[in-house]
Amino acid sequence: MKHFKPLLFATFTLLLAAMAARADVQITVEHNSNADATADFKFKKIPSPTMETAARKATVSIVSGKKDGNGGPVTLLTDGKLPTDEDEPAANFFFNQGSKGGRVLMDLGKVIEIKQVNTYSWHPNTRGPQVYKLYVSDGTAKDFSAQPKAGTDPATVGWKLLATVDTRPKAGEEEGGQYGVSIADSKAASLGKYRYLLFDMSRTEDVDPFGNTFYSEITVVEKK
Repeated sequence: MKHFKPLLFATFTLLLAAMAARADVQITVEHNSNADATADFKFKKIPSPTMETAARKATVSIVSGKKDGNGGPVTLLTDGKLPTDEDEPAANFFFNQGSKGGRVLMDLGKVIEIKQVNTYSWHPNTRGPQVYKLYVSDGTAKDFSAQPKAGTDPATVGWKLLATVDTRPKAGEEEGGQYGVSIADSKAASLGKYRYLLFDMSRTEDVDPFGNTFYSEITVVEKK
């Protein structure tokens, strides 16, 4: 019994440390209407895409799904170049028409402390909104798989689900335009230390074959 209090204290300390280390994820979404959208991707709360991003040095690849032949390569998601028009397929990345979407892997090359992940899209219709799940990993889990294919739950192979994003508007509201999404810690702290980001992207609708989002850019802000 004489060891009970120290053990209880140690357990409580570890619990507090775990709670402090856990990111309180906040997802901020902004929408510029077709009339207000410009090539500058200006939003009120979300920063515009920048060349100064950890994603610039990342290796980006498709894990599941196929790129649409009319779209640009998956590497344009991190090249710092933005579309200048609302319907510019070659300046955006999107999955093949008629498909349910796919998965995009971003390898930062090393573990870094991530402050923020931002995603941007632009299209005059249903390809404007963003629907995806963001998984993260430092790659050290014993059962880690760097390329979990469709049908495999990333959480079972060393990944952590960080955020679920769905910017589709309510019925009757404008779907097209520019969308900016910012994933950050609500206390302006760190999201955690990770090397790999997995974007599990879904189509916005299945009424026609053209429901996959026009993704323009992804930025990763490192905490320094």
